[in-house]
Amino acid sequence: MIRLIAIAGFALSVAVSAQAMTVAPIMPQPESMITEVAAACGVGRTRINGVCVARTTVRHTRRAVRRCATGMTC
Repeated sequence: MIRLIAIAGFALSVAVSAQAMTVAPIMPQPESMITEVAAACGVGRTRINGVCVARTTVRHTRRAVRRCATGMTC
């Protein structure tokens, strides 16, 4: 009986302390409705040496350089 009262007292103290916890802060909201895109180039584009180019162009150029270096096509 004493164990039951001790367990009930411990459970009650844990439940009360859980209710006393503060609420988590809300994440700060952005100041504007506009979402800035990376380097202001737009979706699917990136800035290289100050010029916006498509990521596919970068990928194709990289592949062409690799092929030329291995002697496949140049």
